[in-house]
Amino acid sequence: MKTIRLTTAQALVKFLVAQRILINGREEKLFPGVLAIFGHGNVTSLGVALDEERKNIRTWRGQNEQGMA
Repeated sequence: MKTIRLTTAQALVKFLVAQRILINGREEKLFPGVLAIFGHGNVTSLGVALDEERKNIRTWRGQNEQGMA
């Protein structure tokens, strides 16, 4: 097995993408997407990691908490 170097944010996003669940005998993504308000205390590299995996996990970006509700 080959070692790959990842930031904490990259490892977290790859972990979320890898999670699967069986529903009616079909394998589905456990986390098909995430909600984010960047600039509200999020880890700074989390946005970059989500962008790198955008083909595997959708990101819905809100401007404030009220807009996300």
